[in-house]
Amino acid sequence: MSVSPSTMAAVRASGAIPQAEYLLNVENIRKEFPGVLALDNVQFRLKRGTVHALMGENGAGKSTLMKILAGIYIPDQGEVYLKGLPIRLKSPLDALENGIAMIHQELNLMPFMTVAENIWIRREPKNSFGFVDHGKMYDMTAELFQRLNIALDPESQVRDLSVANRQMVEIAKAVSYESDVLIMDEPTSALTEREVEHLFAIIRDLRAQGIGIVYITHKMSELFEIADEFSVFRDGRYIGTHLSTDVTRDDIIKMMVGREITQMFPKETVPIGDVVLSVKDLSLKNVFHDVSFEVRAGEILGVAGLVGSGRSNVAETIFGVTPATAGTIEINGKPIKMNSPNQAISHGMAFITEDRKETGCLLILDVLENMQIAVLQDRFVKYGFVQEKGVTAACKTMSDALRVKTPNMQETVENLSGGNQQKVLIGRWLLTNPKILILDEPTRGIDVGAKAEIHRLVSQLAKQGVAVIMISSEMPEVLGMSDRIMVMHEGRVTGFLDREEATQVKVMELASK
Repeated sequence: MSVSPSTMAAVRASGAIPQAEYLLNVENIRKEFPGVLALDNVQFRLKRGTVHALMGENGAGKSTLMKILAGIYIPDQGEVYLKGLPIRLKSPLDALENGIAMIHQELNLMPFMTVAENIWIRREPKNSFGFVDHGKMYDMTAELFQRLNIALDPESQVRDLSVANRQMVEIAKAVSYESDVLIMDEPTSALTEREVEHLFAIIRDLRAQGIGIVYITHKMSELFEIADEFSVFRDGRYIGTHLSTDVTRDDIIKMMVGREITQMFPKETVPIGDVVLSVKDLSLKNVFHDVSFEVRAGEILGVAGLVGSGRSNVAETIFGVTPATAGTIEINGKPIKMNSPNQAISHGMAFITEDRKETGCLLILDVLENMQIAVLQDRFVKYGFVQEKGVTAACKTMSDALRVKTPNMQETVENLSGGNQQKVLIGRWLLTNPKILILDEPTRGIDVGAKAEIHRLVSQLAKQGVAVIMISSEMPEVLGMSDRIMVMHEGRVTGFLDREEATQVKVMELASK
């Protein structure tokens, strides 16, 4: 019989919790959604004072299990043991009260509140009159930040913070619950190298305090740097657990995908054609200045730079999201005044944005609706009517080609894993048969198997004569996939590197000028 959350919380508060072998123990958990068996009798064990990485392809069941531990989902069967005691969590509040906190990949802060208000919401200190004691709340936040070495003003508005600083606020909030178990879902997806180092320092400090950390990541380098051990899930099943010191990167990939991936960056040497896109002295006031470059048919132009360098802003301006304040854009030698995305699409351009939830996928619509939306204006319209049969067949073919894991084309996109949402977004734009393809962080939050598939697809498109601009924060991706690399720093282009001469050191030198 499971212990109730209130009883567990009382036992936890009393300090009379038995010293079980595992801080957290999951046994035979099963979870099924309509048409999808997300977890099939999986297990997971977390020791005190360790970082346990959870690995697997998108759709493997990692996030589903973590949402069960965070009280968001209730399992269909199986048991969760916390410090040796069986427990059934029915809500996120249950989980928090019992010392389990989760930091989601998509941050859940309230932008129009202060940092301190976000951290202590529902737990605000009160004065003798029963009102919120803001002074004490800010002091508590400052003390927490000092403990974590976070340099933020407790009174600043969350909406004014960078993604990296919002991540730090989420971590501080989780730590403020004095949690025994801390779950981190892709915590470094939007962080610079320096910010990642800071995060790892915090994680090591928490580990030294005896906190157990579950760390979900697709980045192999992070596993070997921060994790003590790891577990692999595949297709909703538990595959195995190993110490991170006992395996190689290739061993882990084989466990994750069930096969060897022989070539992560299948870049082919293809004939480079004429200039398709030419950008000259492009500027957006107070954002970027005098950006000039060309992209030719069949060429992959990588765009590198630290967060805040203006890479994404340039892409949005070229696509007409934010019209330029100066400069020119030419397509096939003809000047174009790019004032809207519709105009960009009409000139054969496609743009896959870096944030699939905010500016990419339409989460409440299904897979078919998301994929067909960019081609309903002309390609599959005849005499003013949509050719339903043709567009449905094309979307299904694209979904199969990208190996989107979905029970059917009518599945709501918000029910898919992050990686499969990304594939749906990519499929939408590939259906437009673009001549110019802009990819902004195309493999962020994507597992190694899917990354290789997307890289192969990009290479095939280049082979077909598509001009590709690939923006990426992952150095191996930029170096492995690009014919040339354009590097930016603080809104300006600092240099270009050919594939043969490009190295990580040279890119970073230009990115930090």
